[in-house]
Amino acid sequence: MDLVLLCVFLPLVTVAWGQYGDYYYGPYNYGDNDEWVNVYRQGFNFQCPHGQVIVAVRSVFSKKEGSDRLWNYACMPAAQSLGEPTECWWEEINRAGTEWYQTCSNNGLVAGFQSQYFPSVLDREWQFYCCRYSRRCPYSCW
Repeated sequence: MDLVLLCVFLPLVTVAWGQYGDYYYGPYNYGDNDEWVNVYRQGFNFQCPHGQVIVAVRSVFSKKEGSDRLWNYACMPAAQSLGEPTECWWEEINRAGTEWYQTCSNNGLVAGFQSQYFPSVLDREWQFYCCRYSRRCPYSCW
């Protein structure tokens, strides 16, 4: 019976492990010593190096510190299939104290953030730094 179970589960484990290798990128490098890009209640500007995009975001909330967050970002080189960045720009500013949903216009990829804290509303305003790549496909293509 054990041999039959081994014959059934071994191929499944092999396939699962192979898929795991395709999608797992390991722990992200958030910089030296897990440093944050800001301190509570302060503004910041973070941009990935040229040709890299944001791949992970980490934050820690503190009500005691004005209902603010510490932020950290991880960057990775954009896929070679996208080509080189052709243009980069700052999107419109989201005003503090308002709800918002943001994507990069013109099929851009997020490569940075800029933020300022406003104690009067215990909130931040945000601006995305976006880059368009030479071979970026429209969202509707496969």
